[in-house]
Amino acid sequence: MTSFLKLSRPLHLLLAALTYILGASIPAYLGKTFQSLTFALGLGGVLFAQLSMSLLAEVFRPHNEPLVEDETPRQKETLRNNALYISIAALAAIAFIAFTLYTNQSLSLPAFSFLLLSLVIVLAYAIPPIRLLDRGFGELALAAHIAYVIPSIGFLLQAKENHRLLTVIIIPLTALALAYFLVVNFTTFPADQKYQRATLLRRLTWERAVPLHHSLIAFAYILFAVALLLRFSILWTAFITLPFALLQVILLRNISLGGKPNWILLTSTALAVFGLTTYFITLTFWLR
Repeated sequence: MTSFLKLSRPLHLLLAALTYILGASIPAYLGKTFQSLTFALGLGGVLFAQLSMSLLAEVFRPHNEPLVEDETPRQKETLRNNALYISIAALAAIAFIAFTLYTNQSLSLPAFSFLLLSLVIVLAYAIPPIRLLDRGFGELALAAHIAYVIPSIGFLLQAKENHRLLTVIIIPLTALALAYFLVVNFTTFPADQKYQRATLLRRLTWERAVPLHHSLIAFAYILFAVALLLRFSILWTAFITLPFALLQVILLRNISLGGKPNWILLTSTALAVFGLTTYFITLTFWLR
């Protein structure tokens, strides 16, 4: 059970749920009627999609890499097979949920398009021959799925059509999510080198990845500032996490200059910047 929980990446599931709730909360602020059944079905669908994304990535992991520490070959094969069966069941559940939404006339064409995009990203991320995870683009696909596609699904299931408010929120959130996953790459760099994993960090190298990380943070908060100028004043809560973002930049800069790394503090800060920014914006919409 512990091994399966590790493979399912519960933190990714939690972040997916949070961004979905964010997307679903915006239409009510715009005057749309909140549909609780549609919300529940959509939440189940995106969680199944994120679960499949995590498990399929492990199912097709190269055989020279362990799934968990100190595993026996028999345990590894059993765990891989169970992950595959659960992934297939999750994908089947997504199809059933989509059909239910369609029969209830809750699945608009834009919402269906993003559900389909979610499926494409899940499969492209994890399954050969594409398997973006082994090409240095896994972090980008993961950030786009959690911070862009999933909140779009939550929004479109409620609103039926797009709105620029959604766009000005999810683009900077995607940048913060990518910065977080890039930070995670730094912490796993020795193991990634050992098993020759083609992560985004190894593709870019440290010299390019550090400035990219800083640029992603700056880009996100500049976009939030532009949103305020566009009279989306409700997004002021995004700046509550700005001090954490500055700390995140300082910590990674010090490490890149040869300072002693504090990986726990750095990853916790990066997670807080993305997670709390999403949470505070969501909370503002729910309280309005």
